[in-house]
Amino acid sequence: MIIRNVIHKGLRRLMEDDDASGLPAAAVPKLIRILSFLQDMEREDELTTVPSWKAHRLIGDRKGTWSLHVTKNWRLTFAIDRAGVEIIDLDYVDYH
Repeated sequence: MIIRNVIHKGLRRLMEDDDASGLPAAAVPKLIRILSFLQDMEREDELTTVPSWKAHRLIGDRKGTWSLHVTKNWRLTFAIDRAGVEIIDLDYVDYH
């Protein structure tokens, strides 16, 4: 899938410039693996194939947004535009 936009500046730098500044060094290898997977993914249901990422959809005011576990408190969140088959609003957030 195409990643249309990235909200987190450090994550955007990692994707566009291969620059990991602004991200915790310990999380960078996992973030790279997840980003590669997302870009190679063809269908939304593929997200659940990696159990350690604990992929799930959020509820409430973030209904429809996907969450993937990165580290203890940090998650990648994003929505999927099914019409355009694109990932939108990709973000790296601290849940707690």
